[in-house]
Amino acid sequence: MKIALIGYGKMGKTIERIAQERGHEIVSIIDIDNQNDFESDAFRSADVAIEFTIPKVALENYKRAFAAGVPVVSGTTGWSEKLPEVKADVEKNGYTLFWSSNFSLGVNVFMAVNKYLASLMNNFTDYSVEMTEAHHIHKLDAPSGTAITLAEGIIEKMDRKTAWVKEAATKPEELVIKSIREGEVPGMHSIRYESDVDVITITHDSKNREGLALGAVIAAEFTAGKKGFLGMNDLLKLG
Repeated sequence: MKIALIGYGKMGKTIERIAQERGHEIVSIIDIDNQNDFESDAFRSADVAIEFTIPKVALENYKRAFAAGVPVVSGTTGWSEKLPEVKADVEKNGYTLFWSSNFSLGVNVFMAVNKYLASLMNNFTDYSVEMTEAHHIHKLDAPSGTAITLAEGIIEKMDRKTAWVKEAATKPEELVIKSIREGEVPGMHSIRYESDVDVITITHDSKNREGLALGAVIAAEFTAGKKGFLGMNDLLKLG
């Protein structure tokens, strides 16, 4: 399969290596200094583009890839308020976008466990719930896209929570997400339920970026030849 890379930082380089190890060809690499390559024959020849950049440029990257007729797999977060608009645009125009806030298999299993636990804890109102997430100092968005997805899963399953907030709640129906940025932490997400008598905690702690990069390449393999807005539930069938 022919793959284009959009963004060539640490994640892009890891994706490049894993894609090549799986027998794929990298036909184009687009970074900040060669934006005109979106219009190149090399980029247009790609079966799929994998995009890991920053929030302020991600949506424009999608548009330029779509204009070139190239499907996109993206893990850029920090723009989720635009998600309904992007989904509608993809479906209306017959584009292909596979987006996930996290491509790790373990994280997506964790997300399914999170929803199941929230549905159980919905019946036990003596428990409070909050989340803590930690990432490296280079991560620009806080809370992380994964934390927001986890929070949305809790809100979906728990009647007493209706919205997430950063750092501190002012209303009992708010779910607190605490964000830590330190060192080179790949990513940690922990959800804590506490009552007067005990604490229940579930945690996912990434060891490195390898799982994210591998998941992105597997998503690209899945996405090639498909249409519409896709995600990890489509790939992994976790429900």
